[in-house]
Amino acid sequence: MKRKHLGILLFILIITGCTAHYEDITQHVSQSKLDQKNISLFMARDNPAVIQVNVVIPDTEKRFELHSVQIYMKEGSRTDFLESLSIQHIKNINGYMSESVFGGATGFAAEQITVNGLSLFEPGSHTLSFNFGVKEDALLEQSFRIENIELVFDHDQNLVLEPDRDFSYRPALVLRQSGQDNCDTYRIPGLVTTNEGTLVAVYDNRYNRSKDLQENIDIGMSRSTDGGQSWEPMRVIMDMGEWGGRPESLNGIGDPCILYDHNNSTLWVAALWMSGLTPEDMLWWSSQPGMSPEETGQFILVKSTDDGLTWSDTINITEQVKDPGWQLMLQGPGRGITMDDGTLVFPAQFKADIGETAIDGGQFTSHSTIVYSRDGGETWQTGTGARSNTTEAQVVQLTDGKLMLNMRDDRNSQVKDESNGRAVAVTGDMGQTWTIHPSSNSSLPEPTCMASLIAADIVIEGEKQQVLFFSNPNNKYARKNMTIKASLDGGLTWPQEYQQELNEEEGDGYSCLTMVGEDKIAILYEGVKELYFQLVPVGDIIAGK
Repeated sequence: MKRKHLGILLFILIITGCTAHYEDITQHVSQSKLDQKNISLFMARDNPAVIQVNVVIPDTEKRFELHSVQIYMKEGSRTDFLESLSIQHIKNINGYMSESVFGGATGFAAEQITVNGLSLFEPGSHTLSFNFGVKEDALLEQSFRIENIELVFDHDQNLVLEPDRDFSYRPALVLRQSGQDNCDTYRIPGLVTTNEGTLVAVYDNRYNRSKDLQENIDIGMSRSTDGGQSWEPMRVIMDMGEWGGRPESLNGIGDPCILYDHNNSTLWVAALWMSGLTPEDMLWWSSQPGMSPEETGQFILVKSTDDGLTWSDTINITEQVKDPGWQLMLQGPGRGITMDDGTLVFPAQFKADIGETAIDGGQFTSHSTIVYSRDGGETWQTGTGARSNTTEAQVVQLTDGKLMLNMRDDRNSQVKDESNGRAVAVTGDMGQTWTIHPSSNSSLPEPTCMASLIAADIVIEGEKQQVLFFSNPNNKYARKNMTIKASLDGGLTWPQEYQQELNEEEGDGYSCLTMVGEDKIAILYEGVKELYFQLVPVGDIIAGK
């Protein structure tokens, strides 16, 4: 009997010892956190450290073996656009850093991703870094959201971590990459959809460096006939060459604004050209009163009547739209519109010495305005300035027929308080008079940057109504947090629940929106020296509607 009792006692001690050694890991973790980068997942390039799980185990005799990582997705998620996932384990044990591969996965289900591996968690700090690869033919409208991540340790112990933000990870296509086609920088996106469903994008080809005009800059154009999934090779559609016997660096043309006349199936692109300044001059400052290319910036158009396959020679309308006394007159940039009655409207801006002082102390001020044509582009006219110290604008037609002008307000470069925001004005007489909108300088924060605004008819709860969509860096202080927002009340409010952040990382910040069909929004926006393209289902932005 004594021997039997001894055996039972030994068995109890063994079990007790094991249990003590493999106590619940949550009792031995002093810190644990799941960090997400709110970023786009780019096709054909690495996406490192998108998610990081940080765990700190204090000084203890306990050791834990990590056997698998389970990523649980929220309802509606799609992960089949992913090609790969690898997890790196980074340790800091008594000041000694080491890194190893925990494991990887390929082939993804929508609800859950499992990564199996083996790593030892000792006293110290541990980081699991998640690196994603995206298929080159990924469907751009897909996305996934993380519900939680579960770390599964030996003896079925687990540690569950939840993200502190709800974010949709989406695939992104790098439409123009720095260095591509011998071009240092791509900037200033414009984007429209034609009657044929073709997407037409325009942008600056800045060959030598990222500097604004004056420089060697042409207007590039890209077409997609499959909703943005693939794109034809870039073509240059505006190049002033060596006009006047001067080199291309003294004949730059840039800052495009694209407009589609859906009644006449005609594409128009407006851009700014000037000849003769040195490459060190900045056209914004050096352009002067007058009308010739040697004196002042020129308002130039090209058009296409075959869905962007071929383009006309340049058309100079400076004499029609510019006051000789103004220092400068130029388009948008971004995109224009065709009104219900067929009127073509470009957002525009002019700089003039009109007895006011600019916020930087200069003896001029800038005004956003519109340039429009009532005869299909044969002749063009200019409105009056909507608001002083405003520049890059976008325009939409509201349901009452009036035009809304949404403007970059350069006051914001000096004012970073509650009054910071896009300036907004409305006109009912083609820009002859303007009324400041109730949302002006309050509803749409900006870091003093170009933005995009479009209007679309969307079926909501069984009825079609106009929705305004807006994109910009949603940040008062830096050009980051690229976000699409929606307004269901004509721009009076932009509720938080109708907003989708795409990319928190800093870039050059310009963007342009267009509809793809009736249920998707396309956005072309600037990274650093390159342009990114993404698709977002309308239902993701106005969820629940």
